[in-house]
Amino acid sequence: MKTLSILAATLLMAATAAFAQSQTPSTSQTTPAVNTQQNPGAPVAGKNSFTEDQAKSRIADAGYTNVSGLKLDDQGVWRGTAMKDGKQANVSLDFQGNVTMAK
Repeated sequence: MKTLSILAATLLMAATAAFAQSQTPSTSQTTPAVNTQQNPGAPVAGKNSFTEDQAKSRIADAGYTNVSGLKLDDQGVWRGTAMKDGKQANVSLDFQGNVTMAK
């Protein structure tokens, strides 16, 4: 009888584990893990983890040259000046990686 109880318990646990593994996970998340589009509300205030060199590189990757004077403001936004299309512009980089030009 003891063997039968152990066998029944083992089969029950195996069936439960198999059922749990066959479940298809579902998600309702629509936000991508990596932001690939410019946030229309940029620059967005928040805790910025970009270093000055990373900020400069990110701004340069957005098509700006001669990036200089970068300072991290109290909103967590890197701000400085750069050149684009032969014109000097005020630029910013927020914590989301959005590069914007002040108009």
